[in-house]
Amino acid sequence: MLLVETRNGKIIQIRLKYLLCVSLYYCVIKTIENTPMKTIIEPFKIKSVEPINFTTAAQRESLLQEAFYNPFFLHSKDVLIDFLTDSGTTAMSSKQWAGVMDGDEAYAGSKSYFLFENAVRDITGMKHIIPTHQGRAAEKILFSIVGGKGKYVPNNTHFDTTRANVEYSGAEAVDILCEVGKHPEQIADFKGNMDVDALVAFIEKVGKENIPLIMLTVTNNSGGGQPVSMANIRAVRNVCNAYGIPLFIDACRFAENAYFIKQREPEFAYTPIDEIVREMFGYADGCTMSAKKDGMVNTGGWIAMNNDDWAGKARNLLIITEGFTTYGGLARRDLEAIAQGLKEVLDENYLHYRIRSTQYFGEKLTNAGVPILMPTGGHAVYLDASRFASHIPTEQFPGQSIVCELYRHAGIRSVEIGSLMFGKYDEHGKHVAPPMELVRLAIPRRVYTQSHIDYCIEAIIEVYNSREQLRGMKLLYESEYLRHFTAHLSYV
Repeated sequence: MLLVETRNGKIIQIRLKYLLCVSLYYCVIKTIENTPMKTIIEPFKIKSVEPINFTTAAQRESLLQEAFYNPFFLHSKDVLIDFLTDSGTTAMSSKQWAGVMDGDEAYAGSKSYFLFENAVRDITGMKHIIPTHQGRAAEKILFSIVGGKGKYVPNNTHFDTTRANVEYSGAEAVDILCEVGKHPEQIADFKGNMDVDALVAFIEKVGKENIPLIMLTVTNNSGGGQPVSMANIRAVRNVCNAYGIPLFIDACRFAENAYFIKQREPEFAYTPIDEIVREMFGYADGCTMSAKKDGMVNTGGWIAMNNDDWAGKARNLLIITEGFTTYGGLARRDLEAIAQGLKEVLDENYLHYRIRSTQYFGEKLTNAGVPILMPTGGHAVYLDASRFASHIPTEQFPGQSIVCELYRHAGIRSVEIGSLMFGKYDEHGKHVAPPMELVRLAIPRRVYTQSHIDYCIEAIIEVYNSREQLRGMKLLYESEYLRHFTAHLSYV
């Protein structure tokens, strides 16, 4: 027998045999919890299915030509596996669809708006919650207010629409990514981090009065879906405090970023995901969000901030361009779905499945010698086009050549993130390449099973093994902004 004193001072007797059994049970359970499973199972059951269309290689060649060798022009019915984007392509849950049916479509003061507002405020802690129809609408409103000629907006890496909205306002979008994040072959825990020393040097160079805000994109999409550490968020916050500059978060994949923090920063190993999320947002003065990513819905977004003046201006612009302040261009049922999606995305079982299945995709390719950006991020696998098609110069868009071949060979739609998306011209009209040439395979949430992924792995390996046949490409038409969406190309 063992005598034990409880908190209230009462002495009780416990049998040692009982203690031993409890201890043994706890050890067994923890061992099971910590044992990695070889097979990744989806933490959901499939309730509804959508057929996919099989095409022949000859059909796909014809379709590519009709699409000007740009996958954005392909019809989705002609795509077997669609990795063009993870934005708005989520399979919503039964509870989200139930919320859609229960949506309150009142023009003003909808109960669905208040559910949405409470859900966003719960994770961000921010004062003003302003709905928009998607993330780029939030960016357009924000930079219409704070941007303008002579202004600079630093970011770890701007994504395409963010950069376009900054530049459309007349301001300059500046990427200040940490050095390791610029090297696809190098492995590091937080390759999405901002280079804090370079940020300070940039502020000193252009003047704090010319920087309306600093942004952090989490996870860093253009940088390979790489996470940003909490330590880096804190460090950037300290710089913002020192210079009196607001910090905004591009929060599209905030939950995936929080999961990486839990896995890779020892301080947070036992911290619940929702607490990590709240701390991340707690360092920010505002955020823009495309709910089409970690909001787990097919449309929607928001701007959240604490600045009363900016919020007033944002609401005025919202009414002019999007809709009233309690729907922001959305059907109110979509606000209901977002509120539910923000609960589901914080589920650690879902996040484990999401991150681990992406790692599985990357591991299989790496084991076969296919060069990818390492380590895999949260939402996508990025092929390293510079090494994959090393014989094609950057001005001939090696990534786009791979994109076209993946579709021609296997019906897989992906997107180039390199010289087509981010390339520029110098004052002499000469091509200026971005730091990396990538092909993104963005995985829609809760849509594809492991057998779909295995099919894609086989196809990518086959294309890689015949990579010498890949040909360079040239532009026939390009628009002034976001040219990759509407570009026309052909082979050199």
